[in-house]
Amino acid sequence: MNARQKNLVTLLAAAVVAGGLGLYAYFGVMKPQSERPPAPETPGALFPTSSPGEPGTDAGTPAAPVFTSISIERPQGKVELELRDGTWRITSPMSALAERKRVLGLIDQLADAKFTGTVTDKPTDEELERFGLKPPQATVSARAYVPDEQGGGAQDPSRQRSVTFHLGIENIFDGSVYVRREGDPHVYLASGALRVMLLNDISAWRSHEVFTVDESSLLRIELKGRKDTVVLERATTDKPWQMARPMVMRADSKRVARIFSDLKLHKALGFPEPEWEPQVVRALEKPAVEATLVPKIGGPLRIQLVELEVGGYKRTFARTEGGAEPMLAEVDSNTLNVLTPPPLDFKSKKVLEMRAGDVQKLVIHPGGRGEPITLEQNPETNRWEVVSPLAGRAREFKVASLLGSLEKLEAEAVAATGAKLGARHGITDGSRGVTLMDGAGHEIARLWIGNPVPGNDLRTFGRGSSEDIYELKTAALEALPLSLEELLGQGQGSAP
Repeated sequence: MNARQKNLVTLLAAAVVAGGLGLYAYFGVMKPQSERPPAPETPGALFPTSSPGEPGTDAGTPAAPVFTSISIERPQGKVELELRDGTWRITSPMSALAERKRVLGLIDQLADAKFTGTVTDKPTDEELERFGLKPPQATVSARAYVPDEQGGGAQDPSRQRSVTFHLGIENIFDGSVYVRREGDPHVYLASGALRVMLLNDISAWRSHEVFTVDESSLLRIELKGRKDTVVLERATTDKPWQMARPMVMRADSKRVARIFSDLKLHKALGFPEPEWEPQVVRALEKPAVEATLVPKIGGPLRIQLVELEVGGYKRTFARTEGGAEPMLAEVDSNTLNVLTPPPLDFKSKKVLEMRAGDVQKLVIHPGGRGEPITLEQNPETNRWEVVSPLAGRAREFKVASLLGSLEKLEAEAVAATGAKLGARHGITDGSRGVTLMDGAGHEIARLWIGNPVPGNDLRTFGRGSSEDIYELKTAALEALPLSLEELLGQGQGSAP
């Protein structure tokens, strides 16, 4: 066989092979695929917003569904959530407020969840086991209504929607999760975020807000600790706090408010196990700390705290009663300190009890033999005028600055208590300072400025509306416009 014949045989063999491959591709691949039924279409939304057969089921959602109940069942237990009077509550296995942010996060997932693919329309039992759907990792039932154009429809049965679906395991290839809707044989894929939201423990769905009372609503506070009992009272909610026990004095309102701002930081660390609860309740009969809070409206709220060893560890438990939602929870041990501050912590550090708008006359005492400076507010023009030692129009912004600074002046520390102790701190009737009066000339408040604090040039002794001797910031006192040159208008000044 010559070379030409060999080439012809090679070409014929190649043609036969090519033809065989073509036939295989058609009959073995293309033809079976063309005869195979197309994969079912993937529905868009996990939660249907229209009834079966109603047009625009998922493609054109008329409005976001308003969820009213959700139940989540897992091998570890079942939790049922229900919207009541605008508030989400756990109705089973206990009655408690639900963790609002967590529930709203779940609702967002349910409302927005879309199927990302269809795995199979006729799963076998073996496939369901492989996908974690037999048995399922979780079963979720949700009920909602689709609002009408006016935003209503909660009571309209035709606008009610519900769905139950089973959640499988994670798809390791893309992090999605296997899902099967009840009444639908298909197995779908959905966002893996849905699985994360649904695999919380039952206690995670409970509200962890233990202390929700606002100081602004209270008229009386009683804090009973191991050593002291502190009682704070006020006549109305817009009045300042006064301490009634263990001593009588005005209280630092900022310090009182801080109790409740600190309390709100102490959320529940957890909830007592059922087998612990009887022991905890018995211990709370003799609490380590007890607070009774009396609001303007409604009955008193009681908070009891106790420390005891359960489960092999020393723990702190809090029980609240009398409020909208009683609770028994484990809290941080520092909560005990929040409710047992030393009584002297409440000593007010506000130097002058006065309001700038009430002052219509003031006398500045320069100290020593200096002549006092007197200013009065003209009742007809409401303008401030310097009366003595020279007469003239005062600088309004300087007077306003002086009064505003005096109203806000706060001490850095309480050095001593008792008017008789003032002299040793340089505070006498001849001390420099300011007297504030009303229109009738009655004294509203007076500031005495004493000697520098020994060893601390940044502070100066002073006294205000109480008998307390304070340590005041020297810089704050030096910034007060107390000289005639600062207060008298430019070009003003004549013998009175």
